[in-house]
This record gives sequence, C-alpha cells and structure tokens, in this order.
Amino acid sequence: MNEAAEWRSPVNPWVIALVVTLATFMEVLDTSIANVALPHVAGSLSAGQDESTWILTSYLVSNAIVLPLSGWLSSIMGRKRYYMSCVAVFTISSALCGFAPNLPMLIVFRILQGAGGGGLQPSSQAILVDTFPPAKRGMAFAVYGIAVVMAPAVGPTLGGWITDDFSWRWIFFINIPVGILSLLLTSRLIQDPPDMKRRKLSETRIDYIGLGFVALGLGTLQVVLDKGQREDWFESQFIVGLTVISAVSLIFVVFWEWSQKDPIVELHLFRDRTFAAANFLMFMVGFVLLSSTLLLPLFMQTLLGYTAERSGMALMPGGFAIMVMMPLVGFLLSRYSPRWLMFFGLPMLSFSLFHMTTFDLSVDFHSVIMARVYQAVGLAFLFMPINIAAYAFLPREKNNAASGLLNLARNIGGSFGISFVTTGLARRAQFHQVRLVEKLNAANPQFQSVLRGMTSTFSGGGSGPGTGPGTAQQHAYALVQANVIRQATMLAYIDNFWVLAVLILCLIPCVFLIKKSKPGGEIVAH
Repeated sequence: MNEAAEWRSPVNPWVIALVVTLATFMEVLDTSIANVALPHVAGSLSAGQDESTWILTSYLVSNAIVLPLSGWLSSIMGRKRYYMSCVAVFTISSALCGFAPNLPMLIVFRILQGAGGGGLQPSSQAILVDTFPPAKRGMAFAVYGIAVVMAPAVGPTLGGWITDDFSWRWIFFINIPVGILSLLLTSRLIQDPPDMKRRKLSETRIDYIGLGFVALGLGTLQVVLDKGQREDWFESQFIVGLTVISAVSLIFVVFWEWSQKDPIVELHLFRDRTFAAANFLMFMVGFVLLSSTLLLPLFMQTLLGYTAERSGMALMPGGFAIMVMMPLVGFLLSRYSPRWLMFFGLPMLSFSLFHMTTFDLSVDFHSVIMARVYQAVGLAFLFMPINIAAYAFLPREKNNAASGLLNLARNIGGSFGISFVTTGLARRAQFHQVRLVEKLNAANPQFQSVLRGMTSTFSGGGSGPGTGPGTAQQHAYALVQANVIRQATMLAYIDNFWVLAVLILCLIPCVFLIKKSKPGGEIVAH
C-alpha cells in the first residue's frame, strides 16, 4: 500500500501543474491539428493523397512505441532530464517539419516528433502524481485533463484556420515558442524527488529483445489501424501481413516481459485489478473521445453543409463545459470515492451518444452543441476518477511505468475508435443504400409519383436544347440518388452513435472491479 510521500517540491505545486500541462497540450494538439492540412501538404510537396496520410501514421507509430517505454527511460535518464529531452526533441523536430522540403523528409521529422511527444504525457502525469498528495490529485488532474480532452476538439479547427489564413507549415512552427517556454520553466521549477534514483546505464541490462518486439508489435498495430479501412482491411495482403506480425509480436512481448527481472514494460502492474480495470476504462474513454471527435465534425460538414469554422464553433461549448466541469470533479474527488463519480460519468456519456441517435438531416445548431456539452460532462466525470483510481494501489516508484501504460491505453483506444467508426460509416452507408434502393422501383406508387413531379418540375423550368423530357428525367433520377446517398449516410452515423452508446453502457459493471479507496484516491485499509 502506498502513502503520500514526505517529500514536497519547494515550488508551488499548481505552478508545476501548469508547466507540465503546457507541453502536454502542445503534444496532444499535434495529434489532430495536422489532419485538416493534409490536402495542402500534399499539394505543396507534390505528393498524392494516399502518400500524405503517412504524415499522420508515422507520428502515431513512433508515439505508440515510446509511450510504454517512458517509465524505463525515465529510470535511466532521470525523469526531469527525460522530460526535458522529450520537449527538446519535440520542439526541434517541429521546426524541422515546418522547413521540410519534401514528403520523405517530413515523414522522418514526424517520426522524431512522435518519439519526443510520446514521452511527454506519461512524464507529465507522473510528475503530477508525485507533486500532489493523494487528497489533492483530483484538482491537479483537472488541469491536466482540460489539456488532454480539449486538445483533440480544438485541433482540427485551429489547424484549418492556420492552413487557410497562413500556411500549413505554421501548424508546426507554433510549437517552437511553446516548447522553448516549457524548457525554460521546467529547468528552473521542476525537481526529481530525492528517492528517485537514476540507474547507471553501464549497470543496467537492456532487454533488446523486448524492446525490439514492443516496437515491432505496436508500430505494425498502429499502421493496421490507420490504414485498414483505406486498404479494405483483410482484402489487402499488406494489412493481413502486418496484422499477423503485430499479433505474434505482442503475444511474444507478454510472455517475454512477464518473465524478465528488468522488463522494458512493467506488465506485472496488471496484477493489480484496479490498475487493470482503470486501463481498460481509459482505453474506452480514448475510443469514444477520438471517434466522436471525428464523427461530429464530419457529420456537420458533409451532411449539414457547415464550414470547418462553423463545425468548430459547434464543438467549442463542449470545450468550455470541460473547463467548467474538471475543477468541479476535482473538488468532488476530495470528498467522494472515484467509483461514485464513474457511476455518474458512464451513464451520462452513454446518454449523450444516445441523444446523438436522434439527429437527422434537419438537426439544428443548438441540438448539436448540447449533445457535445452532455458528452463533455460525462468525459469530465470519467477522465480524472480513472486516473486517480489507477495510481491508488501502486507503489510510488511505479508511477512512471504506470503513466506510460495508462496513456498508451488511451492513445491506442483512440486509434481503435477512429478505425472502428470510419469502417462502420462506410459499411453501414452501403448497407442502408442497398435497402433504400430496393424500395425505389416501378411497383412503388409513392416513388413513381415523386419521380413524375420532379420530372415535371425540371421540364417546366428549363429552356434550350438540353432540357427535354429525357434530360429532365435524368435530372430527377440524379436528385433521387443524391437524396438516397444522404439518407443512407445519415443512418450510418446513427448506427455508429448507437453502438458507441451501448458500448459505454456495458462498461458500468467494470467499475465494480475497482477496489474501494478513500476520497482523493487514498487506500482503504482492509
């Protein structure tokens, strides 16, 4: 059982919270800000659209590989030094991305950027856990949570504005001043706890086999998730091959790392059922957060005709709701067990997704805003309680390793979520289109009546040689087809929202796997 350590940083802990959150927001923002700039990047660097998607994939791959290794790297370098190295690598590689002369170089620099960014989130979280006593961690994670949850929502809108009004290169250049400020503040304000001893590299046995298979397994998994729908999944030998490599590598990693005395990834932490349950719940939070953040703007822009700016405005109140709710949840965590807050957060998140199943092609702006606000409230009551519960029963020296695994769970969950809904949209839209077309035949009097009315309208409103009865009927059929496609796509969105809502509702029993703890995450004596 771990207790609050005696050591306390001489610097005000809230200052430290703001310092580490600064770099975290920058890194999480970068996972989504580049999405909307891909067409501009492809055009500027004379690359194809499919080739340009490696800008996103390369970042996600290196990010996923570094996340579970961050605890081990911190133990060798020292956490402050490792954290500052990550900020420096991220900042320098951001500048290199902005100056990249061609696509291959940009991809190389994005790999470096992802490697630097991968260590920021777990290091930031571990610093917060060690800086704040258990009773005050809720409020600390409130600050951290605002950055992690808001950044994916703000990213696409900010990226679109920068790309349209300036240049795609500025989505990378904006990281430079933030990175420099973060380095200066970190060097002056943050200290490692005195009981955190660095291991000498010369005396450390490096598990090269585990390191290689972790990188291979997570790297290929991320490529499969990112490219699967585009390559038609298992119809592609490329995807099948990478899936086999990923599955074999990750299964090998589990058995190999479990038996190592000095493992690269601390899988033994999953012996604690609370930590295991918290990781699963965090995986699902990432799943829903990233998938819905993809679905809503796409729905508004493709079916409602919103501009990127207007769809961003619809999501913005959800961001403000997070800012308001996070401090409230932090306050409640100092008085109630994390489990009670999760019992509210899961049904609330599920309700918000069920509310989205009521959307149609005439849904108004206010309804979309409120759906996102409901979702933000649910996420606020999940993100911090899950984080607090995850650390409650772990020894302090395992905080770095725990942070890496918890952040990996959220990131991989987000990748699975995005992959799931993009596939679901395509497949369900095809399904509904076939079903709707079946009803559009000569035996359907309602369809024939609508078709005659449209044909008559096009014939009566036209003039000139291209507006005869045959042409008018072609226009009528084209309009019917366009409406069928829109209705089928709308039904596909509803199907996705419905599945996400049910998945979240099914998670409620998982909360019972989390052991009881006092308010603030302190352990209950048994």
